[in-house]
Amino acid sequence: MPFGQKRDVSGSLINFDSIYKDLIAPSVVEAGLQPLRADEEVTGGIIHKPMFERLILCEYAVADLTTANANVFYELGVRHAVRPWSTVLIYAESGGRLPFDLAPMRALPYAINSEGVIEDNNAGAAKAALVKRLEEAKRAQSAGIDSPLFQLVEGYPNIDHTKTDVFRDRVAYSTQMKQKLAVARKEGIDKIRALEKQELSGNIRDLEAGVIVDLFLSYRSVKGWQDMINLVDRMPPPLAATAMIQEQLAFALNRQASELKEPERTILRERAESVLLDLLKKRGPHPETYGILGRIYKDQWEEAVNAGDDFAALGLLKKALEAYLHGFEADWRDAYPGVNAVTLMEIKDPPDPRRNELLPIVTYAVERKIASGKPDYWDYATRLELAVLKKDENLARAALSDALASIREPFEPETTARNLKIIREARERHKEPSLAWAKQIEESLRSAARSMLSRSHR
Repeated sequence: MPFGQKRDVSGSLINFDSIYKDLIAPSVVEAGLQPLRADEEVTGGIIHKPMFERLILCEYAVADLTTANANVFYELGVRHAVRPWSTVLIYAESGGRLPFDLAPMRALPYAINSEGVIEDNNAGAAKAALVKRLEEAKRAQSAGIDSPLFQLVEGYPNIDHTKTDVFRDRVAYSTQMKQKLAVARKEGIDKIRALEKQELSGNIRDLEAGVIVDLFLSYRSVKGWQDMINLVDRMPPPLAATAMIQEQLAFALNRQASELKEPERTILRERAESVLLDLLKKRGPHPETYGILGRIYKDQWEEAVNAGDDFAALGLLKKALEAYLHGFEADWRDAYPGVNAVTLMEIKDPPDPRRNELLPIVTYAVERKIASGKPDYWDYATRLELAVLKKDENLARAALSDALASIREPFEPETTARNLKIIREARERHKEPSLAWAKQIEESLRSAARSMLSRSHR
């Protein structure tokens, strides 16, 4: 783990000496083990030698992954290369999600306060969780393996040299499959299904992860929600457990639910919500996770409004708004949950006055993202939605042009058109003057979505 005080990606200061003293060391002792930190060793000579000895010979290890410290990751890689089991991973929730390669691992989050030390009301639970994980590690020699190398690479560390030829063939195959999927996406869902049946009908778990993810997102691009759901069940467990796959699974479950009737609709929505809440519990707050959770509640709110269930609608609107706010607070640089929060504040009756404070912050976030030189559809769509909220026709039309030129999948303009419709209908309920140009923009977005779908079904 790092030493002293370090800042995480959000700029928060974390006191790692306190984390060791108040959380790690007492938990290790309670688990019946002896704690040893690198700076507690009395040794001379080259520092790398005792470090390597410690990583290789120590029966149990705790690695704090907060701040994505390069030294910690390097040492974790060494540990996983030589020890099949008994490595426990922890991280501070405020530090954001783990890097993609570490996301499938069972890392244990802990909460810290504004001073960068363990929260008093969380200390007991954090210690209990870490003690439990250490006791599991003590039983791991007979119960399982936690090193991904030993889990995923067959025969490791005694790998047959002939596997290099297999690897080379897989790389070539992956490149070809990605090219075929790119073509199939333009021709529609039936073409993607046929390609999967012809080329990927064997054990999909033997495929390179990039191909599986590309197939998964190809189904998303043509609104193949059930195909996405089915594919997750067949993925290798480490890939299926990644944050990105779990988020997109929840996304697909919610979209599929919108096309079904009760009770199937509620069953899928509850599953989608459960997936995201479990992900937040395991990996901590993140704008994408909260953004999808907010969308689930927003869809339920709209359905309650259409059904005339005013009390349920009020509660669901509150849940959606809070989810989006949590998402924006998790990372102020991500404007997507922020603009959705502002939109829901606008449609409340009466409108939530907090929108006036949040609007310039969300505007700054998206403008900085666009100025970075790597904007995508959602950045321009956010600028467009903000312009409509500000009733700025010129800015809205300019943002529409940029958004239309950046569309990748038909659900993108459909989502934006739906949000603009919600804003327009809320203003009509509030007896505000209608904006004819805003309704024209809605139709332009829907037309773009229809055009993409018609091209994919030819």
